Amino acid sequence: MNKTFLAILATFIASFSFGQSTENQKLIELGKAYKNFMFRNEPPKGFVTDLQNNVPENLKPASDFIVQTISTDNDLLKEKYLTLPDNATLKFIYIAEAINSNVRKEMPTDNYTLADSLKQAGIPQNELVDNYYSMLFAAAGNKIKPFNFSKIDFKLNSYNLANDTEKGIFFLQCMRYCGSEIWGYMNIVKPANTKKAYDYILKFPKFNGLNYYQFTDLNFPDFEMLIVEDQGKQSYKSYYIDKFYDLLLSHLICLNKENPKDKDIKDLLLGSILKDRIFYKYTKNKETLESIFKEQKQD
Repeated sequence: MNKTFLAILATFIASFSFGQSTENQKLIELGKAYKNFMFRNEPPKGFVTDLQNNVPENLKPASDFIVQTISTDNDLLKEKYLTLPDNATLKFIYIAEAINSNVRKEMPTDNYTLADSLKQAGIPQNELVDNYYSMLFAAAGNKIKPFNFSKIDFKLNSYNLANDTEKGIFFLQCMRYCGSEIWGYMNIVKPANTKKAYDYILKFPKFNGLNYYQFTDLNFPDFEMLIVEDQGKQSYKSYYIDKFYDLLLSHLICLNKENPKDKDIKDLLLGSILKDRIFYKYTKNKETLESIFKEQKQD
C-alpha cells in the first residue's frame, strides 16, 4: 500500500470513529433527557433548544420524537407521529429508551458500550414497534392533560403499519394507557368509583370509526419479549390481551352500575372480544367470562 492510500484510510477511520462517538453522545443526551422529563417534570428554559443542537442528520427524526415525549405542548397524537417511522429511527429511539432504563440502575452499564452493542444487535421488528408506541402513548398520558380522546378516531391504515401484528401492537399500547386512567378508580378506591371511571371511558378513542371495544382484530401470531423487568420473556398477547380484558370487564361493571341500559350492555358483551373464547387462554379472567355468558344464556 502506498502512503497516500494509508493516509486516506486513516482519515476515513478517524472520521467514522468521530461520527460514531458524536452519534452515541447525542443518543446518551436524549436517553437522559427522556429519563429526567418523561413524567411531570418540565425541561428548564433553553434545554430543548440545547438538546436539538448538533444533532447528526440521521438522528434528527429520533431526536424530534424524544423532544415531543418530554414536552407538554406536543403533537404526538397527530398523524406525523402516529405514523411508524423507518427502522433506523425506530432503533435509535429504542437505544435512547434503553439508555433511560440503564441510567436508572444502581450499577449501570457504560452508556457508550450499551449504545454500540445495541447498534450491532438485531432487534426484532415487533419490539421496535412496541417500544415506539409504548413511549408515544406513555408520553400522551404523562404530558397531555386533561385526558380526553373522545374526538380521536385512529385510522390504522394511515400509519405505515405493515400488518395486523403492528396494528394490534398500536391498539394494545393505546388501550393499556387508557386502562391506566381508570385502574385506580376500579382497584384502589373502596368501593370502586364507577362514576368517575365511566366518565373516563366515555372519553376513550375510536378505531377505524368504531368504538374501542369493537376492535377485535387480535388474531395476529403471538410472540415473546421482555415486558416486565426481571421476569424474562413473556407472551405478548397473554400480557396485553389480559390487560384489555381487565378494561372491558371494568367497562361492564361501570355500565351495570352507572348506565344499566340493556342495549349498551349487550353491545359491549357481543361486540367485543368478551365473547371470543379463542382469546380466553390469554387472560386470568377465563372463569369470570365463561360465567357471564352462561348467565346470559340462562336469561
